[in-house]
Amino acid sequence: MVAGLGAAWILDGLQITIASSVTGVLASPETLNMTSTEIGLIASVYLVGQIIGALVFGRLSDQLGRRRLLVMTLLLYLLGTGAAAFTTGHHTGWLVYFYATRLVAGMGIGGQYAAINSAIDEMMPSKYRGRVDIWINGSYWAGAILGSFAALVFLNAFAVNVGWRLAFLMGPLLALVVLVVARTLPESPRWLLTHGRVQEAEEELAKIEEVASRSGQQLGPVDEGAAITLVPEQKYGYLTFLRLVFRQYPKRAILGATLMITQSFLYNAIFFTYALVLTTFYGVSATKVPLYGLAFSVGNLAGPLLLAPLFDSVGRKKMISGTYLVSGTLLGVSAFLFDNGDLTANSQTFVWVVIFFFASVGASAAYLTVSEIFPLETRAICIAFFYAFGTALGGITGAISDDEPTTPRANGLE
Repeated sequence: MVAGLGAAWILDGLQITIASSVTGVLASPETLNMTSTEIGLIASVYLVGQIIGALVFGRLSDQLGRRRLLVMTLLLYLLGTGAAAFTTGHHTGWLVYFYATRLVAGMGIGGQYAAINSAIDEMMPSKYRGRVDIWINGSYWAGAILGSFAALVFLNAFAVNVGWRLAFLMGPLLALVVLVVARTLPESPRWLLTHGRVQEAEEELAKIEEVASRSGQQLGPVDEGAAITLVPEQKYGYLTFLRLVFRQYPKRAILGATLMITQSFLYNAIFFTYALVLTTFYGVSATKVPLYGLAFSVGNLAGPLLLAPLFDSVGRKKMISGTYLVSGTLLGVSAFLFDNGDLTANSQTFVWVVIFFFASVGASAAYLTVSEIFPLETRAICIAFFYAFGTALGGITGAISDDEPTTPRANGLE
């Protein structure tokens, strides 16, 4: 389960990193000859796709099941990102085609978030849930590392108009591997029970108990006093859901929205524009950008790997507050240094690495928090809504918040 769900997050990291790393070469007349504004729109279109995918497939995940939705969204992602590699021109028709492929790929990835985090919370023992959730969400950055390597190799070993296409085709190859793994995942017994499918839930539990027994675990009988009553859920739409959540759980709703909006704004404002910042302000070659992205990704991966166990020992509240406050403070310091012209490409990247060592943990914790604080029968739709809401307010505005840069201003270039 951990391998399958983690692989889906790795796929997302691979996709976004490749798309961000190749943006510099897409401006070349040898490729798509896109303007900075057109390149910036790639990120926004992709995020719109993620919002649509989250809202559509998040609801379906509560209706059709976690495993089935994971496979469906992987196939959609495979189609969208593979088709992007075959864009051949810059005129309006091809630009619309290219943006459409990014929209479809975003829908596939956005639809996975609810299914993945719901499956983690419904299958993982509470004693280990915090660290496992943070680790799996943080595995996104293992994909980003793979994406940086792939972009670096393809952009430097092949002709510029071939390399970026091969980089995009890496996504479908990994998606096929993830599909094979995903087909072996058990369906959530809790989800099956809430849909009245008792016999199937018993069969899935029997498989899990068999594996536990083979590994030497002794599973004693469950006391009748620990039993709870589960009622099959009714189908409902987002309006009913919103009335329920904001009337019955207003403080939880505000917390979930705040965490999602802030982490989305921070990540998308920097991650979708760091290639343009490096090439425009620091004079970095577009083919060398993946090297900086690699360092950026390593910092993001190290944070969850090292700090995740503290969510189960120190606690959720202290860790979430701490990671958000530290990363926000460091970001403010970096803005001051950048404005004074005190940073080079290397020092700017180092600052990003330190910031996102903490921010990556906080971002992963946002999904953990939303999935834990709402009832089981609304879990996937809650994750989907708050992710979509946070991305709409924080992600898209963050990705397009920078004016188009025109003047290099570092390393002596004033």
